[in-house]
Amino acid sequence: MLEKVLIVEDEMNARTGLTELVESWGYRTECAADGAEGFEKILQWSPAIVVTDLMMPRMDGMELLSRIMELPQRVSVVMLTAQGSIESAVEAMRMGAYDYIPKPVEPVRLKTILQNAIRQREADVELEVTRRQLRDTGVLGPLVGNSQEMKAIFSLIERVAPSNVSVLVTGESGTGKELVARALHDLSSRRNKPFVAVNCAAIPETLIESEIFGHEKGAFTGAVERRAGCFELAEEGTLLLDEIGEMPAATQAKLLRVLEDRKLRRLGSKVETPVDVRVVAATNKNPQEAVANGELRGDLFYRLNVFNIQMPPLRAHRDDVKPIAEKMIDLMNERHHCTVSGMTDALLTRLTAYAWPGNVRELRNTIERATILAGSGLLGTEHLPPHFGEPGFAPAAHGGSQRAGHYAATQQLYSDDNAVRVQVGTTVDEAEKQLILRTLLSTHNNKTKAAEILGISSKTLQNKLKEYNATTSGTE
Repeated sequence: MLEKVLIVEDEMNARTGLTELVESWGYRTECAADGAEGFEKILQWSPAIVVTDLMMPRMDGMELLSRIMELPQRVSVVMLTAQGSIESAVEAMRMGAYDYIPKPVEPVRLKTILQNAIRQREADVELEVTRRQLRDTGVLGPLVGNSQEMKAIFSLIERVAPSNVSVLVTGESGTGKELVARALHDLSSRRNKPFVAVNCAAIPETLIESEIFGHEKGAFTGAVERRAGCFELAEEGTLLLDEIGEMPAATQAKLLRVLEDRKLRRLGSKVETPVDVRVVAATNKNPQEAVANGELRGDLFYRLNVFNIQMPPLRAHRDDVKPIAEKMIDLMNERHHCTVSGMTDALLTRLTAYAWPGNVRELRNTIERATILAGSGLLGTEHLPPHFGEPGFAPAAHGGSQRAGHYAATQQLYSDDNAVRVQVGTTVDEAEKQLILRTLLSTHNNKTKAAEILGISSKTLQNKLKEYNATTSGTE
């Protein structure tokens, strides 16, 4: 059966043209001259999709959307916006609209949006069954947790995943921001399309535009062939831009344009290419402070921050240490061909009592080490790293970025007070290092605030951290 699409537009020529265009694509169509008439037809005709103008007499698009969201049946709403009303369109997506498209309407983009909306409807029944199961088991894709904090995260992911809206995921290093992005992808209609993750902090500034947007042959020295960027690789799927605050300002401006226009231009190209990609951004910085400090463009932040998912540190939901550890034991058994069956009560007590400054990433590393050491049977306290949880404990960080692992290890180096203890015989450089890292810990890795406390510039602090990371890497 052909899907039903209702066109709500007060301008007669535009209404007629859109109706005929959508009908030519194989949909059953109806039209209405304003929101009031449109809502009546929704109740009588039950369309799958409503394409509605924003500004209309009697009942505008926002009020129509609000009423649609109160209906028991699911209706996908696509908002038509005139130039200069993008803010209203973003607000509409917060209220539950599926997507928006600027006027004049581009047929190719509208057709793509309708196709995506139909795919989303087909996935709804399967998704609802999955949701019920996940609520009962405390598992959402790669995420695990039964605490109230994680249940709130699960609920937000479930609401946001079906839409096409951008999401900003924030939280400390190691809290699982990439796992949130994967869960959003897996619970959306795009789940059978690519998921591409890019760490903006790991790419040299001279190469980041090429990596994200692609380049043409001869665009710069060394560009010996055309290369597709991450946007094109993630076509119809999801693109995770991790550490978005580390992206150069010029690249942020270009990214904003791609998000607004849904078109990109490779480096060295004169042609714009349409893209259909959902963008999820992540950062361990406070985004408002990053905007205030000029590290993140304000307009880009507001475009990405349609929905914000704040991941809590593991110390804020320690009840989840047990289910997370059990899930990781299963993963490590498969990865390393072990047969560990569980944990002793003594080990679970130690794990739950620990503050986990390195968050879930540190817990994963600890469980991986213990599983390899044990091989089979139960994991016990004897399989923990030496001096685990004691003052001065700083296990080698493996897995994840060097910076995240280095910071996690640094957090473990000190007790909860704000003192830096330096023994006689410590070099001045080492004392300086401890002071800098301890100040970072106290500011929850807020580098701008730490630099202000230390009385040095942010650039100096960044150089010091790079030096410490290089030393750590050489030692390992």
